[in-house]
Amino acid sequence: MDKDKFIKTIFDKGKKQGIDDMEIYIQRRKNLNIKVFKSEIDKYSISDENGLSFRGVYKGKMGYSYTEKLDESSIDIIIKEAIDNAKIIDSDDEEFIFEGSKEYKKINSFNDELESIPNEEKVKFTKSMEAAALREDERVTAVNYCMFGEEMIESTLINTKGLNLENKSNIAYAYISVMVKEDDDVKTGTKYIISNDYNKFDSKALALEAVQKGISMLGAKSIKSDNYSVIIKNDTAASLIEAYTPVFSAENVQKGLSMLKGKVDKSIASSIITLIDNPFMNGGISTKAFDGEGVATKKKNIIENGILKTYLHNLKTARKDGAKSTGNGYKASYKSVVSIAPTNMYIENCNITYEKMIEGIEKGIIINSLQGLHAGVNTVSGEFSLSANGYLIENGKIIRPVNQITVAGNFYEMLKNVEAVGNDLEFTLPSGGGYIGSPSLKIKELSISGE
Repeated sequence: MDKDKFIKTIFDKGKKQGIDDMEIYIQRRKNLNIKVFKSEIDKYSISDENGLSFRGVYKGKMGYSYTEKLDESSIDIIIKEAIDNAKIIDSDDEEFIFEGSKEYKKINSFNDELESIPNEEKVKFTKSMEAAALREDERVTAVNYCMFGEEMIESTLINTKGLNLENKSNIAYAYISVMVKEDDDVKTGTKYIISNDYNKFDSKALALEAVQKGISMLGAKSIKSDNYSVIIKNDTAASLIEAYTPVFSAENVQKGLSMLKGKVDKSIASSIITLIDNPFMNGGISTKAFDGEGVATKKKNIIENGILKTYLHNLKTARKDGAKSTGNGYKASYKSVVSIAPTNMYIENCNITYEKMIEGIEKGIIINSLQGLHAGVNTVSGEFSLSANGYLIENGKIIRPVNQITVAGNFYEMLKNVEAVGNDLEFTLPSGGGYIGSPSLKIKELSISGE
């Protein structure tokens, strides 16, 4: 049975069983994973997964179901499961199938060239990255993680209101972690890249930066507990912001799980902070023309010059607030229900360099890594307490590396105490919905616990 006939059969049978409006979301996901250890291929896997999700309004409630089998034998099962699911929902929140936006921006997030590069070349790249790190410095004792990955996602969203949308994207990523040793002191350094332009993948440059990061931390020791001026390095700041992305979700605001309730059009951050959600960003992992519900995406300022301008909405939360969806309905996969997530979200660059930030600090800390971001942050209160590494600054100069410290504070207060925003926007490795970035941030003061 061809795809069009398959979808029509589902809709016809669903209607006969009392489902009013229906939607089908078909997703194909291809993955390549290569891992190298001691010049040998430690892992090589290719997967190609197809799946379909079905949802429909049955007696006023939205029912969900999904299947990996895209054939006639699965039709009756997914319809029955969606009806059964709708029957047990006791939420009063109204969900509905979207008829479509007036206009969708044309974007191209698929690079044919990436697909055309032989996998043998990608294996060679991964091996050369490991070899380059081992050659770089005699203090490199091991490359404990060296990998290359690639993902292609193709999705189709069709509903009974006439909506028919398609999207195709691909991305590649490389990651290396090295171990360096001097006497009895052992440290690690990491570097990664994410792009669908293979020309940006430089194995030697990635290896060099990972090694330099590791070596720069040799000799690290703790510092006295005190309040310090703090520079949070760009990718580390992005990781911290990623941990707090749920506070911008309208669903969490409505449930009382965010301190931003009632804060729209009010100051919540330093006036130099502008936080952007940009689904059209070139090279963004979450670049897309429509969201998981078929709503056209749009670029927006979540925070503009310190003022909260909007929450992130899907259709359900927008209707509840009497607002419009911001195009942030999110489906992690065909198996997932619709939630809320940012697209490419980042703090906008300002014009100060990282080096100038350092020059302006008499006594401070640079934080270049944070541990425990999942356990050490409270997204409701904003409180955080995290193990950190970095460097000590005295009189505008980096003095030495620092470890065995804990940084504590409150995310909302930290946003208000940002004194400078760098010009070095960097994105963190995504761990869920959204691709999150930040320049380096200079914070007036944070509590550091050490010796």
